[in-house]
Amino acid sequence: MDLTLQHHLVRVEWVLTAFPTNMKAAKGLLALFVLVSAALAVIVWKTTKVGRRPRNWPPGPPTLPLIGNLHQIPRHNRHLQFQKWAKEYGPIYSLVLGGRAMVVLSSDQAVKDLLDKRSAIYSSRPDAYIPQDIASDGLRPLFMEYGKTWRMVRKLAHSVLNVQVARTYVPYQDLEVKAMLMGLLENPGDFVNHIRRYTMSLTTQLTFGHRTPTSADPMLLEVFDLTYAVKQAAAILDVYPMTRNLPNRLFPITQLGKEYHKREHALFMKLFLRARSQLQRGTAMPCCCIDLLRLQKEQGFSDDIACYMSGSLLQAGSETTAAILIGFVQAMVVFPEMAAKAQAEIDRVCGDRLPDLNDFPDLPYIRGCVKESLRWMPAVTLGVPHAVTQDDTYLNYHIPKGSAVVINVWGIQNDPARHPDPRRFDPSRWATDSQNSAEAANNPDVSQRDHFAFGAGRRICQGMHIADRSLFLAISRTLWAFDFKRTVGGRTGKEIVPDTDDLVDGLFTYPTPFKCNIVPRSSYKDLLVRKEWEAATGLLDENLQWKTAPEGLVWRDYEPQ
Repeated sequence: MDLTLQHHLVRVEWVLTAFPTNMKAAKGLLALFVLVSAALAVIVWKTTKVGRRPRNWPPGPPTLPLIGNLHQIPRHNRHLQFQKWAKEYGPIYSLVLGGRAMVVLSSDQAVKDLLDKRSAIYSSRPDAYIPQDIASDGLRPLFMEYGKTWRMVRKLAHSVLNVQVARTYVPYQDLEVKAMLMGLLENPGDFVNHIRRYTMSLTTQLTFGHRTPTSADPMLLEVFDLTYAVKQAAAILDVYPMTRNLPNRLFPITQLGKEYHKREHALFMKLFLRARSQLQRGTAMPCCCIDLLRLQKEQGFSDDIACYMSGSLLQAGSETTAAILIGFVQAMVVFPEMAAKAQAEIDRVCGDRLPDLNDFPDLPYIRGCVKESLRWMPAVTLGVPHAVTQDDTYLNYHIPKGSAVVINVWGIQNDPARHPDPRRFDPSRWATDSQNSAEAANNPDVSQRDHFAFGAGRRICQGMHIADRSLFLAISRTLWAFDFKRTVGGRTGKEIVPDTDDLVDGLFTYPTPFKCNIVPRSSYKDLLVRKEWEAATGLLDENLQWKTAPEGLVWRDYEPQ
């Protein structure tokens, strides 16, 4: 046979015998290709869905793929943007933050219906990777998810902050307001730091049993530093959890959060162990921490939980009250006619003596100043987000499990339908309202609730009783002693009026820095402030700490038990 022909026959025979095997391989490769293509198609399809708002969700501003509405949330004065969206999209709207949902409640009824009436599923917190997992090792009660540990912490907080216990702290409030008045008298231009020292010293006494005598106190500076150190958490780590698996060097804030936790834990534990030592030596002053230590013996919870619970009371209690009082000072500068009305009432009731809690029933306009301060300049304009733990439906809208649920505090409290001319500070709005904050929060008619500055539902602030009294004493006594005047521009010669909508953003919001000319109303009031503080210092030792535990002031039952 010709060799060439034989060669061709061998090739044909090989192809014929090999063809079935090659077909199987080809079919396998084709199947694999189809599977990979389908998987890629699913990934691409899901990726295109990220950032988009499903049709059955509450309405909201248009979104972009992958990022949703992230690009539309401003870095500064975001409360004004949230208010604008409320006007456009109604009492409940949604924002898409990457692959996560945020549902914004912008009416009192929506807050009542969901956070109060459905609190069983609306009492958790959304994932907060940096401020909670990293910067507190999961110990911070404010951001703790709903569960067994949080319920225990909540019960403990009620034990140390309920209205009966809170009444025993009135001597601390009385002393610290007098110290603040003296500071305003000696250095009025530093009024922000005097207010912060007042609220910090009051809270260190309530929490740990010792005073913060000056605004330069190292502990005060450390607490404020820690409060703001990680205020801008890395949003990308919350919005896109997969990024947490990337190297830490790509997200320096992770390491900052760990360092923050070390400093914060050391400070809280130092204060907690000092209170324990004082209790053992019999030198402890009445405070939340002492009650907490007694409960610890009964229930056996850890020192870490105890120190973070007491430390969190310190941070939250001081910052919120300070923010509201700074807002009040700004209101007196912007609306001097309201200050004049308040001073006329105080002069009529108190005359030449400092107001005290005995005067609470007889000063309705001052009580209105407290309520209006909480409404007009809340310390938390967008609340602290809740999280829903299961799918829910409201007003025919789907609210997916895990959504962050935000109270648009600023939007609700500045709704003209609820409060006509809302940016006008007007204490007379509350002329017929005698409720305290707790009573208003529990009013079945939510339209009669005065403010949402302390939150809602099971997460509502349990220190409301203390805050109400601290605000009343500070507002009534500063108005009795001082006038709050506008400063004059050096170039224009015109009075400078602060912008009341311009706030410093963060977990707690303040008015942007403004100037105020604070002057004594008379030489007599100047002298009396000095005498009151001189008498108060007689109760203090050389370190300006209480010599002995203060006895409760004999003030009548100015509010119901």
